[in-house]
Amino acid sequence: MSGTPDDDDVDLGISLEAVATIVDHARALQGKEEAGDLDDGEDGDSEAALLAEDPDDLTEESLHAFIAELNEDEQASLIALAWTGRGDYGREEWEEARALAAERNEGKDAADYLLAMDNLGDLLAEGVAAFGLSIEEIER
Repeated sequence: MSGTPDDDDVDLGISLEAVATIVDHARALQGKEEAGDLDDGEDGDSEAALLAEDPDDLTEESLHAFIAELNEDEQASLIALAWTGRGDYGREEWEEARALAAERNEGKDAADYLLAMDNLGDLLAEGVAAFGLSIEEIER
């Protein structure tokens, strides 16, 4: 991978802040699902227990609403990022991935499609990483 400044000048079609918010939310939901059934011997103060019990925790419905409020281009970019993170497309195929994601998204619910993906947060983070960017560096 080349280290020229032009390499970082890719237009993802969505802000990194929005992607970071979705990644955090999706990972929290995934952690909550994994914490669903606590072992009898598990500490009630463990991270898994706290995720399972926190009534103010983010819900799938709130993540669905957040994604649904994005414009069609942003939704297509999210889908393309997930595909890139999954390895279906590479950085050099970004425009093709976005075009196909926009076509796939036409008249459909992008949020339903994305939320059905296993490990959505990780896929999006990997998709961003394919462009030499990091979700972890984004201020929340």
